[in-house]
Amino acid sequence: MPQMMPMSWFTLFTMFSATLILFALTNYYTKVPASSLLTTKKMIMTKTLNWKW
Repeated sequence: MPQMMPMSWFTLFTMFSATLILFALTNYYTKVPASSLLTTKKMIMTKTLNWKW
């Protein structure tokens, strides 16, 4: 789009950069810690079956 002025390109760049940074930060901080996964995994009782063919 050559008819757009350069200030508009800079505004678009900053908007997309801010969106990318916010998306990355929310993905980083919404991750479930590994320690809580280990405690819930211990509570699940599984019954293993040994199949003999």
